[in-house]
Amino acid sequence: MIAGTQARGTAGTPAPRTAGPLTTSIRAAGSSTRGAGARRSTPRLLVTALVLTLVAIGATFLLDPYRNYQFALIAATFCATAGLTLLIGLTGQLSLGHAALMAAGGYGYALAANALTEAGVDGVPRFVLSLAAAVAASALLGLLLGLAAARLKGPYLSGVTLVLVIALPAFTAVFSGVFRGDQGVQIAYDGVPELLRTVIAVEQWQAWVAILVGAVFVTWLAVLRNGRAGLRMRAVRDDETAARLQGVRAGRVKVLAFTASSITAGAGGAVLCFVTQSVSPGAYTLAFSLLLVVAVVIGGLGSLLGAFLGSIVIVMLPWLIQTATGALDLSADAAQRLTGNLPVLVFGVLLIVVTAAWPGGIRGALPKRMPRRGERGTQAVAVASVPEPRTTPAAEPIPTTTER
Repeated sequence: MIAGTQARGTAGTPAPRTAGPLTTSIRAAGSSTRGAGARRSTPRLLVTALVLTLVAIGATFLLDPYRNYQFALIAATFCATAGLTLLIGLTGQLSLGHAALMAAGGYGYALAANALTEAGVDGVPRFVLSLAAAVAASALLGLLLGLAAARLKGPYLSGVTLVLVIALPAFTAVFSGVFRGDQGVQIAYDGVPELLRTVIAVEQWQAWVAILVGAVFVTWLAVLRNGRAGLRMRAVRDDETAARLQGVRAGRVKVLAFTASSITAGAGGAVLCFVTQSVSPGAYTLAFSLLLVVAVVIGGLGSLLGAFLGSIVIVMLPWLIQTATGALDLSADAAQRLTGNLPVLVFGVLLIVVTAAWPGGIRGALPKRMPRRGERGTQAVAVASVPEPRTTPAAEPIPTTTER
């Protein structure tokens, strides 16, 4: 009786579950994240994101209109690759259909923008409301995929996402009254606000919007990754069975990861639709979806900086190849063949070379971060606390006859 009472707790509540090593580490990290660690790391992360955003916006004044257009494409792609690297790197879920999630965001943005234009809403309010609709559409699709991901593993999940991106053109053709088939949906021109028309051009304004949207959603991903949710994702990735045994709800963690990744992909699709003023299934093909995975691997799996570097590669490399082939004295047929096939070949070679030379991607080839002041002190204390090895009697020198 006494034992049963103790098991149920003195206040009638169920007895706490026995904590294993993994649960103890998760709870300790979670409590530290909510406590002093979170108070220190989250403001530092927000300040760093704000500084980088201001630097990126300031850099747009140094670029010509076409470079600002490319800058906006990189920022939009970065939204999708950041979510994808979190999904693959932290939970081990491979998605081959992230282009379809970007398309969901693009169509959600375009349909909402057209509806708001007909209702008389224009300018920044139309963009914000359309972006919210795009995020909602991609989040709903990601939630459904996440529920499937909680029950599927490995190639089965990859197959489901692969079917999604392959079926996108057929889906838009069946519901052509809404999605306009292969032609896609056009949106009204969204120019520079009245206050900034004398200061910046259209391309620079588009780059500003893309940078701000990318900064908000990628910072949110970074906070999520550094918090308790990120720790649970790593636990599920390392050993799902052990995580379940220690009280981590692996299915819920997978659904959260897939939904968060889908939200950022939808935001990227909305920004692409804002920049190009249209969305169509031809822009979100299987090749583009595989290119997102290549960007994540080349940049560095699990790293947000690596996702940014990979986004630069997949946006700028085709342009560099096209510029190089255009400088050669080639026939029109040969130039067309090279423009279509040479980027695929170069991406394949680059993927092999990078993974062979730097398994951690381009991010792994960069210098490591210098330890902060507190970390250096912690390392010094850790080194000082290590006891010196005791000299065993067998290792002591044998005294000579004179010493005796």
